[in-house]
Amino acid sequence: MNRILAIPLLIFALASHAADGPYNEAADARNEIRQALADAAQSGKSVIVVFGANWCGDCKVLDLAMKQGSSAAFVAREFRVVKVDVGRFDRNVAVAESYGVPLKNGIPAVVILSPANKVLYVTRAGELADARGMGESGIYDFLRKVTPRTGT
Repeated sequence: MNRILAIPLLIFALASHAADGPYNEAADARNEIRQALADAAQSGKSVIVVFGANWCGDCKVLDLAMKQGSSAAFVAREFRVVKVDVGRFDRNVAVAESYGVPLKNGIPAVVILSPANKVLYVTRAGELADARGMGESGIYDFLRKVTPRTGT
């Protein structure tokens, strides 16, 4: 009897874990970017759009670093963050392409936008595709380096 219950519980636990990923697979990416740009116009922050997927280990590492690591306060101060799910490179590809983001070079990939929707930076060579290898300090250093300087 315990084995019969254990299998459905295991399947439920795995499905729940996958659903808890950092990327909302049902989100309207274009609308979320529009909303972030409107917020950015009010706050003066740049918008960082992070393209990734819930199956991607490097995407999860970047997300965690941006939320909890040494980068968290910096990201919160400098950016309005939008996470865009690319699935298995079958979702929101046109959104990435519209900003010049070459997903084929690896995810996570980012574009930094001004509040006026001007592209300020794009990862073009898979710069964050090895977020696990970069570690928390490498991610922080990267974000600091590519963040547009305003008023300095």
